[in-house]
Amino acid sequence: MTPPTPQAEQVSLKRAIGPKLLILFIVGDILGTGVYALTGKVAGKVGGALWLPFLIGFVIAMLTAMSYVELVTKYPRAAGAALYTQRAFRVPFLTFMVAFTVMCSGLTSASAAARAIGGDYLEQFVTLPSVVVGVIFIIGVALLNYRGVSESVKTNIVFTIIELAGLLVIVVIGVYAVTQGAGDPSRLTEIRTDQSGGLLLALMGSTALAFFAFVGFEDSVNMAEETKDPSRNFPRAIFLGVAITSAVYILVALTSSLLVDYRILEQSSGPLLEVVKAGGLNFPPQLFAAIAIFAVANSALINMMMASRLVYGLANERVVPRGLGWVDPRRRTPVIGIIFTTALAIALISTGEISGLGDTTAFLLLCVFTVVNVAVLVLRKDTVEHAHYRAPTILPVLGAVLAFVLASPLTGRPAEVYIRAGLLLALGLFLWVINWAVLRRQERAH
Repeated sequence: MTPPTPQAEQVSLKRAIGPKLLILFIVGDILGTGVYALTGKVAGKVGGALWLPFLIGFVIAMLTAMSYVELVTKYPRAAGAALYTQRAFRVPFLTFMVAFTVMCSGLTSASAAARAIGGDYLEQFVTLPSVVVGVIFIIGVALLNYRGVSESVKTNIVFTIIELAGLLVIVVIGVYAVTQGAGDPSRLTEIRTDQSGGLLLALMGSTALAFFAFVGFEDSVNMAEETKDPSRNFPRAIFLGVAITSAVYILVALTSSLLVDYRILEQSSGPLLEVVKAGGLNFPPQLFAAIAIFAVANSALINMMMASRLVYGLANERVVPRGLGWVDPRRRTPVIGIIFTTALAIALISTGEISGLGDTTAFLLLCVFTVVNVAVLVLRKDTVEHAHYRAPTILPVLGAVLAFVLASPLTGRPAEVYIRAGLLLALGLFLWVINWAVLRRQERAH
């Protein structure tokens, strides 16, 4: 490979993102499918105390967020978990598997969103099979992706405002209900104990699923090279971003349980629509459904773009077959990566339900978060010249333990989640082996 020229070495990404833009970007990245589509499934696992899994999820997310903040302020580069894994453990295969796991989490998240689009929200306008709608939607996303859709942080602000507006509608409905004496406050302390495993399993299982609503903050570290003074701005932005979304989630959960029985929420793929209908404010259900569809669709689009670019990056780094990194010379988009990720998403949509796909996303990222929390501790021996955030040692320890526990079978998640994740990671292993064999053959030929 030709070494870079001095001019090329001087080129860097423009640091255009200030603290306010960064907070809005993080909030927008977290909001989306989880709360709009899976709130009912979480309620089905825990019962009326729907707010509790979101509160526990917030604590675990904040612990891991502190680890990410330490690492991104210590190594302000746009590579995320893969960079931290490589620096900490120096095992290329582990680094690859972490990167591939992140890519797979994007696919399962987008697939959950695609299934949600064809559910109760869309039924406010037309009734179609959710699998068919999901597949058509993902193909549409692929075509947009191929055309070279360009997402800017300022555009993300518009998306964030729309998504947040829908959730604030739910909060306002809750406030109105309380002032009118509506709803059933006794539901807020009810935890299901009629399931195998009792109270503990109800809390662990519901928290593991609710955690899907918090994923997204980890993506913000990829903006490190475009953020002004990242060592100063990232701590406040990530902490505020997670805190703001968590506060909204908990208020939405309280309102949902107050107004709608968990059994009704559980049966709906558009649970917040049930809250709107029961709220007594006469907010147009179709308008809320449109907001929800937009929020969920945007989550899918962002995740599919991330996944296809990650495949392209892995191919360029020669850790998967180089053919996956082929770029269309006309559109300058990673067309093979787009086709590859779209095919996987279609397979996931065709074989998984919203809750199973969301649970798979949470499981995959909990595995990554376990590694990241351990990496923080390993990298304490690595010093850098600039000042950076340092989390109290107990916090990454707790973060690693809790993430590992929530990723374990102790949560009672269905076997299909582990099978689906295992098949996806086995595909990554297969690509690694094929690429390794090709490179060995090329070395021998020379």
